[in-house]
Amino acid sequence: MKKNWTGERLETFVYSRDTIEHLHRYSIVSEYIENKVVLDIACGEGYGSNIMSEKAQLVYGVDIDQTTIELASRKYVKPNLKFSHGDATNIPMEDDSVDVVVSFETIEHHDQHEKMMSEIKRVLKPNGLMIISTPDKLYYSDIPKFNNKFHVKELYKKEFYSLIEGYFSKVQMLTQKYSFGVSIVENDGNEGLTIYTGSYSEVSKKEIGPLYLIAIASDAEFKQHKASIFEGGGFLNEQTERVYRNSPSFRIGKFILRPILFFRKKS
Repeated sequence: MKKNWTGERLETFVYSRDTIEHLHRYSIVSEYIENKVVLDIACGEGYGSNIMSEKAQLVYGVDIDQTTIELASRKYVKPNLKFSHGDATNIPMEDDSVDVVVSFETIEHHDQHEKMMSEIKRVLKPNGLMIISTPDKLYYSDIPKFNNKFHVKELYKKEFYSLIEGYFSKVQMLTQKYSFGVSIVENDGNEGLTIYTGSYSEVSKKEIGPLYLIAIASDAEFKQHKASIFEGGGFLNEQTERVYRNSPSFRIGKFILRPILFFRKKS
């Protein structure tokens, strides 16, 4: 079974800025899910659900695409990992059935935001926790004048916060930036980091807007996330080299050079 890849969903053959940003978010989640029942809404390919299953008691991965779910079920097989077809606005779960709901880059793909929040609240156990992210429309679309055809309704920071606050009494808003293979997540409202770049000839300040917003929310007290980074430069370089070494051009070149290298060793 094959699935058409549009480029919008992150898959494990992709090694890019998106990879680092998503892995950082799941790293943050890992601090909140030990021995918990977790729901991953819009789980996509399933790599995130699989990562969380290393710590969680049980992970449910739900996605609107049936083919994606079938492929995920075959790729990631664990006793504490279950995939099912479902919609973020009509979640196929019982009331009060999960401890933590995770949803990354989902809410901007539809305009039924209130319905999605109601569904999340319904399936969460009392005092359960939600961790959700979305692009900040100001930095993602407005300033760079970028239009993502897959996004139906993006939110500004104030709109996103207002939506979450309408359903949860305690909210921590985080922002996420990316620079040279490093993802930076910090509390919203912090002065933030000053990033410099340059060479032997000159150095300069690099202004980077917080492209993504991450909200951690509950009706109970929870551990506040401190500023963190995900250093992904080494990972990207390693994967790029691996892809190159597996490419047809590299293998052909290696085959052509083999006799030359052989006689060079002999001499």
